[in-house]
Amino acid sequence: MRSYLDFEKPVAELEAKVEELRTMGTAGDAVAIGEEIDRLETKAALALKELYADLTPWQKTQVARHPQRPHCLDYIAGLISDFMPLAGDRKFGDDDAIVGGLGRFRGESVCILGHEKGSDTESRLKHNFGMARPEGYRKAARLMEMADRFDIPVISLVDTAGAYPGIGAEERGQAEAIARSTDVCLSLGVPNVAVILGEGGSGGAIAIATANRVLMLEHAIYSVISPEGAASILWRDTGKAQEAATNLKITAQDMVSFGVIDTVVLEPTGGAHRDPAATIAATGEAIANALSELRGLDRDTIRRQRREKFLNIGREAPLPE
Repeated sequence: MRSYLDFEKPVAELEAKVEELRTMGTAGDAVAIGEEIDRLETKAALALKELYADLTPWQKTQVARHPQRPHCLDYIAGLISDFMPLAGDRKFGDDDAIVGGLGRFRGESVCILGHEKGSDTESRLKHNFGMARPEGYRKAARLMEMADRFDIPVISLVDTAGAYPGIGAEERGQAEAIARSTDVCLSLGVPNVAVILGEGGSGGAIAIATANRVLMLEHAIYSVISPEGAASILWRDTGKAQEAATNLKITAQDMVSFGVIDTVVLEPTGGAHRDPAATIAATGEAIANALSELRGLDRDTIRRQRREKFLNIGREAPLPE
């Protein structure tokens, strides 16, 4: 069953009417019913297109968090063959908030890792809503170092509200683990490509997104803090999250203008959750293009390009209005 966001109510009402007419089946005047269904479907499609053509940053935040949006494991299932999951950080334990392993992407061996939020209550609890603990980032660093040793490109799928802020995580060195994972990203001699799938939250995202190429889905968000968190700090009022979302400049379009990301991956009209298969296919194409641009470069060039990319962020970008 499709879940609608608050601002999608006009579309929800039209599509509900379509479903009501369909349940009527062949009763009454089937021709008239069919014509009315076609008219309403056209009207709903147009309303959806107009709505998504001009989303506010807060509306994009809601889309990025949509529970039916495809997650990391969906992309792995759709893009990676012969996937072999690998677990553990060899120091404390395993963290299901970050999944990773080896597989083949279009015939090429890759290391793939990413945040997994879960798709239902049980899996969300298992994966801690995609909020990784230190062992998750240490696992990511271990897998990236292994990939570097064997000359295997790295693909990172980012979708997290941020690193887990619990006491246990802090006791086990959350900040150090994030910094270490970021350092490993920067040190890789193999190409790495990161994709912001939904939420790219703070250091929890940067830890695996410091890549040669950073891609971002059209309605994803990327920020140093959540809109609610910013509103709580700046105004002591989480009700101002909408205002914070606008001022934070968190959209894919903002990120391109600031040079933070390289490519925006277009989503189907209505967001990735409306057509997960098409979104996954488009993302796969974007990843393939990014990897092809880096293929053939020597290890020193790959490191230098990545370093220059992040040093240049903000140097020539326009200041926020």
